[in-house]
Amino acid sequence: MNEKDKTLSYLERLKQQAVNQENYGGEIKAEEAKMEVRDCPECGAGRAFHQGLTVCAYCGFKFMDIRLTDGLYIRKQNNS
Repeated sequence: MNEKDKTLSYLERLKQQAVNQENYGGEIKAEEAKMEVRDCPECGAGRAFHQGLTVCAYCGFKFMDIRLTDGLYIRKQNNS
């Protein structure tokens, strides 16, 4: 009997499905390992960098001081 004609056992079919399946979420992109850390210029404390990091948790130094100005569609309002 030919090997192609032989019916596959349940275990062999599972192995074949595992080999043929695609990665969930698409292809995996290879990246170099990196560490995103930002040191406070005031006290030197290291913190994991996150978008929106505005104030040092240790000394209170402000990384960003955002001031809103008039834009094209949004105007600042004076409540006087």
